[in-house]
Amino acid sequence: MQFTVVQGDIAEQSADALVNAAGTSLRMGSGVAGALRRAAGQQLNEAAMAEGPVNLGEVAVTDAFDLDAEYVVHAAAMPHYGDGKATSESIRSATRNALTAADERGCQSVVVPALGCGVAGFDLREGAALIADEIRAFDPDHLDDVRFIAYSDEEYETIREPVA
Repeated sequence: MQFTVVQGDIAEQSADALVNAAGTSLRMGSGVAGALRRAAGQQLNEAAMAEGPVNLGEVAVTDAFDLDAEYVVHAAAMPHYGDGKATSESIRSATRNALTAADERGCQSVVVPALGCGVAGFDLREGAALIADEIRAFDPDHLDDVRFIAYSDEEYETIREPVA
């Protein structure tokens, strides 16, 4: 399985599955979720909301609508209750479950953002290391292209360091 770090807008990526950095309600607000919602159309938010809520660390899968993908895997690394902050375990579980969901659907490529590291408040460097560990430990049946994506130059440099 090829594992690379890329920079860009996740909503502009072409892959079998794109992973949404979701909260447990699956309501698509800002950050990664907002970018995907704006590019895919409001029907993506409606489809996601129909699948929720989910437990922390779990995922739901919807159609990708107007995105260049088959699926969006909504990975709930952030609780929409309590303090709203991601944890090491929620990031690990959400990453592992997102990879599993994509692989079970026969996806060969998936793009994963820094789950739990945006509005959910987890440290980006530490979160990137957790996500990279989960990707490296994953034993796929179908996935052969896993891209860990950063939006800005600064995020890209921060993610690349612990992944290298």
